[in-house]
This record gives sequence, C-alpha cells and structure tokens, in this order.
Amino acid sequence: MPISKPTLQQTREVAEQLGFRLSDAELQEYFALMQDSFAAYDAVDAMPEPSAAPQRYPRAAGVRPSAQENRLGAWYCRTSVKGAPTGKLAGKKIAIKDNVCLAGSPMAAGTSILEGYTPNVDATIVTRILDAGGEIIGKTVCENFSFSGGSHTAATGYVHNPRKHGYSAGGSSSGSAALVAAGEADMAIGGDQGGSIRIPSSFCGTCGMKPTYGLVPYTGILSIEYTVDHTGPITKNVADNALFLEVLAGDDGIDPRQKGATTQAYTAALGKGAAGLRIAIVKERFAQPNSDSRVNASVRAAAARLEKAGAKLEEVSVPFHSAGAAILLPILAEGALDAMRNNGCATNHKGLHLPDLMKQLATWRDRGNEIPVTMKAVFLAGAFMQQSQHGRFYAKAQNLGRDLRAAYDAMLAQHDLLLMPTLPIVATKLPEANASKREIYDRALEMIGNTAPFDVTGHPAMSIPCGTVDGLPVGLMLIGRHLDESTIYRAAHALEATANWLTC
Repeated sequence: MPISKPTLQQTREVAEQLGFRLSDAELQEYFALMQDSFAAYDAVDAMPEPSAAPQRYPRAAGVRPSAQENRLGAWYCRTSVKGAPTGKLAGKKIAIKDNVCLAGSPMAAGTSILEGYTPNVDATIVTRILDAGGEIIGKTVCENFSFSGGSHTAATGYVHNPRKHGYSAGGSSSGSAALVAAGEADMAIGGDQGGSIRIPSSFCGTCGMKPTYGLVPYTGILSIEYTVDHTGPITKNVADNALFLEVLAGDDGIDPRQKGATTQAYTAALGKGAAGLRIAIVKERFAQPNSDSRVNASVRAAAARLEKAGAKLEEVSVPFHSAGAAILLPILAEGALDAMRNNGCATNHKGLHLPDLMKQLATWRDRGNEIPVTMKAVFLAGAFMQQSQHGRFYAKAQNLGRDLRAAYDAMLAQHDLLLMPTLPIVATKLPEANASKREIYDRALEMIGNTAPFDVTGHPAMSIPCGTVDGLPVGLMLIGRHLDESTIYRAAHALEATANWLTC
C-alpha cells in the first residue's frame, strides 16, 4: 500500500518549518521533485520487515504481579526464561531493568506512554545472560523514562527502599537495586546516564558498576542520550558483580557506542588484596552543599580500612570535578530531547533500530501531561536553549567533557583509583502524594554531584556499601582508568573483606 503523501498545502507548511521561503511556482517545482523521494519510500515500505532473531530459549509472557507479591513496588512484571543448562551464571536468578528488551515481556520504561508495548527481540545482554546459564525472572520498575535519581516517578508508583519502607530506593534503576538488596534476585541489570546504577546501589546497599562507556553493548535498550548511555550489573557482593560483568562485556558488532571494547577476566582480580594500590581521595567531593558529615565520616573510615589493608592513600584536589554535573545537564537537556523528537532513536548510526518502539513513543506528543516533572523541566530548558542558542551549549558541554576526562586521566596517571562518597546523602523519605513540583524535582536530582561527571567522561565507577547512617546504607565510589574495571574490583573486594558494612 503506497505511503501517505503530503498535499501542496502540507508541503508549504513543512517548508516554512524548515525556514525555506518558496514562491508558489517554486513550491510546485519542489512538490514535483519530492515525488522521486516518495517512490523510494514506497519501495522500502513494500519490502518485508527484517526478521527478528529466533528466540532460542522458551519463555512465559511477562505478567504484572499482585500488590501482595510486590511489597516494594519494584517488579514491573514477572516471568521465567531459563537459559543454557551450564555456564558462568548457572543457578543465578536475574532481574532486568524495564528499559531493556526481553522478547515476549512488556516494556514500559517507567512511563504510561509505553504501556502496551511488547518487544519482539532480546537485547544483546539478555542473550548473553541466557547463553551463560542465567534465569531471567522478571523486569524491574525503573523511573519514568529513567529520568530520576529518586524512586518516586514511575507510572506504576513508588519503589520502596528494602532497608526502610517509605524511603527512596534511588533511581533510575530503582527496582533493580531494591530487589537485589531484598534478596528477591541474585543479580540485576541497571542503566546509568547520570548515576542510575550507582545511586540506587548506594541507597539500597548493593554493589553497582557503571562500566567504561561502550564496554557493555546497549543494543536493544531504550536510549536517553547516545553519548552517556551505560548499562551494567547490580549485585549483592563484589565477586558476583565481577562475574556478571564477564558475561555482559564485549563488542557485539552492532552498538555504535562500542569501539572494539577490550574485556578482561574480572574475577581474576578478586583476592589480590589492596597492598600497593595507589588511591586518591578527591577532597572536593566531601564538601558538596548537601554533604552529610556522617556520610563523609563513614567513607573516610572505609578508606582508612583500605589503608590498613596496604593501600597507599593520598588526598588530592580535582577542582574541575565540581563542574561535572553542570556539564552533563546541557547534554541531557538537548541530546535527550532530540532522542525523544526522534521517538527514542538517534539517526546517523548503524545500530539496532526498533520501529515498533519508535511508533509507540511517537504518541508522547499528544500525551505531554504524562511526561514526568523532572523531564518536563529539563526539556523546557533544553528546547529554549536550542532555539535561542542553536546547540552552542550542547557542543560546548561535549567539548568540556573531554577536558574533564583529561583532568581525571591526569590524576589516574599518578594513582590507580579515585575514591569519594557515591552520594553526599543517604536515602531520603519518599515525597508525599501531594508534594510540590519543586520537591519532586529536588528529590530526583539532589544527589548526582559525584556520579554525573563519570557519565560524561565514560570512566568506570563502582559504588560499594561501606557503612550505615541511621540504618541506611552509605556508598563509597571507586573510579578507575578506562577499561580497567579489574583494578576497581580488586580494591572493592579488598574493602569488602575488611568489615561487615552493616555494622560499620
């Protein structure tokens, strides 16, 4: 069936939107020339859709659990997809963040706008999990379009912290960290564009690794912004995290974010101890406007345990670090807005495209009130700046990002790792149902000062629980050189062995 073509009047309107000033005669000429392009569109439309890869593992359709079966509000759907009979993940029950395609199970990415969409393909990481013998037991609630560091924005409702009901589990991978911390899953997948693996890991007391940019393929995962998209493992302990990353990492030949990603045997770093490791404590990150002195004390006490275990610690200054969150904002405000305008897809790449998902996402233009408060506020700012500044600040932020990476690389040339609090605070109370837009916004973004910079620079960064404040977990973050996750795991495993963080 031929595609719908514009009328002459619609062509005039499109020309005006593009800034073309055409006379009536020119409009007629271009209208005729356009038909050549539409012939190509008709030809592509007549071609069969490329077939999805066959599903090698039988699966049940994902179903929404009852409230009684979902006490934390952390499950989006439950299923059972059993992988190969043997492999590194044999016997492991794994939960998948609900922005990841799992064929046959619904995917909403935290928003009502995607309700009803069911992927017909598996993300690369899903295939790798199943090939390694893991069992996928469900999809976890994530924040609305993954645009919040709190756990209060998902269309399905709040996700509660398993350590303290009524408190934030962190976001945007809220359900993933909550379910691992609660023991309802052995491992989980998170996503991270501003801290969304490490924030919920810090709030819930799990180990969360944001790998080097491009190390783990993002194929089949809903993008926020191509230059800061990361996905990675959330686990209860360091050893499981290293094992999980061994399965997830490596080039898939599809994701344009990857450039021949070099992998390592991450579990080989376990048990090597901290002796001789050179670790830089970044002092600026203990002095944020909302830093809790008790969190700082807990992180410094953990650092002292590493020093006692043989690490060589030095306090250093990286002043540019404080600009990291500000640099990320224009990238997200304008880049993520462009992705939404393109219905969740960036052009000019040969990665996997999901036309059915794009079609579903296109309805957002008629359902703007369903976009979350944080996203609306950021997109309004981004749209204005695009119109008034013509992308100048997006470009400048990306260029500054290289300078920020260079500042960290210079410090990492002298040290093996950087160390700082993952977050300046512990989990906060979830907002009341009638909370103001200001409170909703603040609870979503108040904690990203330490996490956001490393999404811009792409350095690997891991949150490890190191203590508690008022019964709520404190996270310590270790940052390494690009593609040197092994050194992070070495130090994290050594730290884990120094004490039971729940009693610190």
